[in-house]
Amino acid sequence: MQEQLLYHKIYQHPSSQEWVVFVHGAGGSSSVWHKQIKAYKEHFNIVLVDLRGHGKSNNLLKAVWENKYTFKQVSQDVIEVIDALQIEKAHFIGISMGTIIIRTIGEIAPERVRSLIMAGAVIQLDIRSKFLVKVGNALKQVLPHIWLYKLFAFIIMPKKQHEESRSLFIREAHQLTKKEFMKWFKLTAELNPLLKYFRVQELKVPTLYVMGEEDYLFLAAVRKVVAGHSFSSLQVIANCGHVVNVQAPDQFNTLTIDYIKGV
Repeated sequence: MQEQLLYHKIYQHPSSQEWVVFVHGAGGSSSVWHKQIKAYKEHFNIVLVDLRGHGKSNNLLKAVWENKYTFKQVSQDVIEVIDALQIEKAHFIGISMGTIIIRTIGEIAPERVRSLIMAGAVIQLDIRSKFLVKVGNALKQVLPHIWLYKLFAFIIMPKKQHEESRSLFIREAHQLTKKEFMKWFKLTAELNPLLKYFRVQELKVPTLYVMGEEDYLFLAAVRKVVAGHSFSSLQVIANCGHVVNVQAPDQFNTLTIDYIKGV
C-alpha cells in the first residue's frame, strides 16, 4: 500500500532514462543530499528516500517496523519504493551507513543495480570504531540518545573543517526518537559478520568509493578492499572528512556524475 512506502521525492528528467537513488545514513535524512540535487537533476532522474524512522518517514505506520531491524529489511524498504515507481534498474548512491544498505540491495536484488557509489563507506570497523560501538552500548540506556549521537559525530568528524557536516547530522538526528535510535543502534550487532562478507565476496557491479582524505576511521579499510576487488575503484578527496558530499560537493558531483555516465 502506498501509505506504507518510505517517504520519497522524485525529480524527473525530460529525456534521460537513467535513475539515481540516494540513500542517507543512520540519523540523517534525504536532506543530506541537498547539494547534489541541482547538479544531478540536469542529467538524470533522481529519487530521494527517507529511511524508516528518519526524516518524513518517522511517522509511518508499518507493523513490521515494531520488530527488530535488519539491514535486509531496511534495504527491502528502498526496493519497495523503486518497485512502486516502476524503476527496473538504477544507480544507487549511499553515504556512511547508507553504503551498507545499498550494498545489501546489491546482494538481494543485483538485477536492479546499474552501479553503486559508496561515499564515506563503512566497510570495516577498526579498533577505534569498535570501541565507539562498545561505548554506545554501555551508555545507550543512561544517556539521552542525542548526546550519544553528538559524541559519535565529533569522533567521526573531529576537525574544524568538518563542522558543517557534523552540524547537519546532529540537526537531523534530533528528528529521530530514542525508540528509533535504539532500533538502529542494535543493527551494529550485525556489522562485523556482514562487513566481513562484503570484503570477501565482491559484488560484480561497477562500484565507486568516494572517500575523504581525513576519513581516518574508514579510509584505510576501503583502500585495502578496492585493491582486491576488480569491479571497484576509489577516488579520495583531499582535505575532506567523512561526509564528502556535503564538505566537497562540487568535486563529489563531478566525480560521481562522470562515473555514472561512464557506466
